[in-house]
Amino acid sequence: MPKLSTLTVYCGSADQLAQGYYDAAYDLGNLLATLGICLVFGGGKTGLMGAVADGALAAGGKVIGVINEGLNTPNLAHDNLTRMEVLPDIQSRKARMSALADGFIALPGGLGTFDELFETLTWAQIGLHAKPVGLLNTNNYFQPLLRMVEHAIAERFVYPEHRQMLIDASDAPTLLKQMAAYRPPEQLRRWLER
Repeated sequence: MPKLSTLTVYCGSADQLAQGYYDAAYDLGNLLATLGICLVFGGGKTGLMGAVADGALAAGGKVIGVINEGLNTPNLAHDNLTRMEVLPDIQSRKARMSALADGFIALPGGLGTFDELFETLTWAQIGLHAKPVGLLNTNNYFQPLLRMVEHAIAERFVYPEHRQMLIDASDAPTLLKQMAAYRPPEQLRRWLER
C-alpha cells in the first residue's frame, strides 16, 4: 500500500450535534495536517464537514474541497480552503473525491455519508480500487451499521472477506495506523469467480 498522503473524508453536514462529534472531526483534521496528509472532503462549512476542515486548516494543513454546483452557496460552502473544486453534479463529485484519495474515512453522518461509504466499498468489491476504507466510530455511532453488515454475512448476502475491507476504530491514531497497514483480502474476487 502506498503512503497515505491524501485522504478523502466523508461526514455529516448537519448542525446541532453532540459536541463529541465535532471534537472528533476537528481532531482528525488536525492530526491529518500534523502528519502531512492532505484532506479531501465535500467542501462544506457546516456540521462535521466544517469541523474536520477547520481542524486541518488550524494546523496548517492542505485542504481540498470538492463540491457540486447545487451546494456551492455562501451558506454551505467553506470559503477558506487551500482549493475548492466545483463539479456539475454529485456523481462527478464522488468520482473526483475517489480519484484524489489514497484512502477513505467515514465519520458519523447521514444518508449522503452512507451513500459515499457504501459506493466506495462497492467499488473496492468489484476491483475499481484497492484503497483502505475506514470508519472513525465516534461514540459507537457505526455499531448498528456494522451489525447490519454482520447480519448480511450471516444471511449470505455479503462474503466475509468483504467485511475485511472496512476498517473501524474509535480513535483517529489507531484508525490511521490500521489503514496504513491495510492489504486487500486475498479472496476478494471469489464472488465473481463462483
